[in-house]
Amino acid sequence: MIRETAFEIKRIRFDENYHPSDRTRLTTNFANLARGESRQENLRNVLRMIDNRFNGLAHWDNSMGDRYSVELEIVSVEMDLAFAGKNDSFPLIEVLYTTIVDKKTNRRIEGLAGNSFSSYVRDYDFSVLLPNYNKDKAEFTVPQNYGDLHGNLFKSVVNSTAYRENFRKLPLICLSVSTNRTYHRTENQHPVLGIEYQQHEFSLTDQYFNKMGMQVRYFMPHNSAAPLAFYFFGDLLSDYSTLELISTISVMESFQKVYRPEIYNANSAAADCYQPSLKHQDYSNTRIVYDREERSQLATAQGKYTEENFVRPYHDILERWSASYAA
Repeated sequence: MIRETAFEIKRIRFDENYHPSDRTRLTTNFANLARGESRQENLRNVLRMIDNRFNGLAHWDNSMGDRYSVELEIVSVEMDLAFAGKNDSFPLIEVLYTTIVDKKTNRRIEGLAGNSFSSYVRDYDFSVLLPNYNKDKAEFTVPQNYGDLHGNLFKSVVNSTAYRENFRKLPLICLSVSTNRTYHRTENQHPVLGIEYQQHEFSLTDQYFNKMGMQVRYFMPHNSAAPLAFYFFGDLLSDYSTLELISTISVMESFQKVYRPEIYNANSAAADCYQPSLKHQDYSNTRIVYDREERSQLATAQGKYTEENFVRPYHDILERWSASYAA
């Protein structure tokens, strides 16, 4: 069966010289930016956006707004297929890891793993399994045990020796809020995360992350246009330091301004009762080239790749392991 030693973690620097590897999910935020004629300009611009946002949030003892910079590594987790008698591995998930550079004190401060989240099995679940399951159905539903395998694989990674040897804290993942839900402003306000929003029914993505063992809360940081969804283990408000939270906000809000400018680069901030929409017209574009339609097509292609190279050939073994898994 699948052992906790089945996971190998690889790390590569994400900077203006980054080129996606053959094993990288091409729909991943950072990989999508690093292709095409504008690749280097894209990377420089988004890294500048991240640093500017970080310094804007970490404004104390930072009168020039240039005290900090954020370094990023792409963390890839590969799964050994020895459980199926294969001398090979499968690229399971990718996240980002932040390091904060304090130029005033010449210190390098550990950030967090997570931030972005990319997964081949998630591509399969959302772009292949769900559409096929709902084909010709009048009402959208999800299969029984939907997300269980992916959730157990993720929990197994987080509980593995490989993860603990590389990272001192559990991951914090930050994504866009759902365009299918309405979010309501609360009176709760955090000094870094900002104003908390709530909604009455979890989105499909929220439910999917719950299968991964993660809770969700929604906060709109200072000077943001819309709330972000923060997925976490434990206690979001006490388990992470101020600079750690700022690193996640600055990285993921910058990516969201590129990928969902209608929401995160809108010219007015979210109202007290807020439903995100990609049809919103009052927004500004960044100077970063991005093809959202191509990214959607790649998600389907990579979901099919996962079906053919992971889910279908090892279905019985994976299902038996998942049914008996206990984190």
